[in-house]
Amino acid sequence: MKAATKETTAPKAPHKSDYRMRSRMIHGTFTTKRWDYDHHVIPPLSSSTTFRLSSVQRGAEGFIDFGSEEIPLERKVPIYIYDRLDEPTRGMLEENLAAAEQGEICVAFSTGMAAISAALGVVVSQGDEILAHEQLYGSTYSLLTSWLPRYGIHTRWCDLRKPKSLREVVTPRSRVVYFETPTNPSLELIDLAAVRREVDALNKTRQEKDRLLIIVDNTFATPFCQRPLTLGADLVAHSLTKNIGGFGTDMGGAVIGPRSFYNLLMGYRKDFGGVLSPKNAWPILVYGLPTLGARLANQQKTALKVAQFLESHPKVDRVLYPGLESFPQKELAHRQMVDYEGKFAPGSLLYFILKDQPGSSLAADRLVDYIAQRAYTITLAVSLGQLKTLIENPYSMTHFNLPPEEKEASGIHPGGIRLSVGLEDWHDLIDDLRAALDAV
Repeated sequence: MKAATKETTAPKAPHKSDYRMRSRMIHGTFTTKRWDYDHHVIPPLSSSTTFRLSSVQRGAEGFIDFGSEEIPLERKVPIYIYDRLDEPTRGMLEENLAAAEQGEICVAFSTGMAAISAALGVVVSQGDEILAHEQLYGSTYSLLTSWLPRYGIHTRWCDLRKPKSLREVVTPRSRVVYFETPTNPSLELIDLAAVRREVDALNKTRQEKDRLLIIVDNTFATPFCQRPLTLGADLVAHSLTKNIGGFGTDMGGAVIGPRSFYNLLMGYRKDFGGVLSPKNAWPILVYGLPTLGARLANQQKTALKVAQFLESHPKVDRVLYPGLESFPQKELAHRQMVDYEGKFAPGSLLYFILKDQPGSSLAADRLVDYIAQRAYTITLAVSLGQLKTLIENPYSMTHFNLPPEEKEASGIHPGGIRLSVGLEDWHDLIDDLRAALDAV
């Protein structure tokens, strides 16, 4: 009699979506259709501005595919023609950024400002309006007030900490609600879900082509601490130069959102030319994004220690950091700023104001100058989100082009100091800050 054989079934291999995001940011989409590199532990770097084509027909197909609304993004193999259109290294970074921000697509740009310009550029036209929060990064403010008005696009300002203020400024020409959260530099939070509810109510009376869209600059929080698309945003913009890049060596920007924006963003990038080079994309893909979770998990622990020290110092008037018990929007911070595991993630930036004469920056200038000349662990430099702790006075530096009355109205104080906490030992950071405070 023939012996019975036991039928065995091989266990199903887990899909990458079954793993936690911190692991996925390290290992990425190694089964990408962008490039077959099964034997590479580290993704390869493309260094060619143009790509060999096997026939005129294939070249024509590539151009048709690039501009077509009909070609699905899941096409088996991209047809590469010219770097400015598309190329594999940048494409792999875009796949991983989209996953990290929990969006469907990502288009990468040469800088954060190029990304912000594109996010706005694909949704507004001559005669349209942007509704913006009153506190923005200085270059974004300049874009909205100096450049877009030349093309007949104007901005109306409101305080989006009160989402109902949209009702006071919205007009039939309004097309975009734009804001940062946390804001630069004073870390004000905008309630994303509340803004979404207000925008939905306003859109009930609008045709589809005229509906208001929400665009959020998520640079300060990063997708590790906050994912606006899951809370109601239509598009998210990033400066990859900051925390996502992480090492202060490469510039970049990105716009992330639903696939319906993909062809618009790719076409805008092709024609305006603000494309991220593969040589800049590669370090962000290989070093920056994979270490984002580990860096921020440590940086925000240090940021809390530093914030608590500053809050207790007699020469400090107040400290704004979402992780502090005294933070004015503590409840919103705990609800909105969470990591992939649902844990509170207040980020690595803080803003503090020294005690001084009203309207004076004298004490802040002295403290920052002392640090620039004598501190070891803190560097006077603009930008943020690097391995090294960086300090600056936004009133006179990054936000200098805002009129004084607008700076004051939006909470940018002459004596305010922005601190981007790095990976130094927190004891050393506090020692350098204590010495500087003692000297002013």
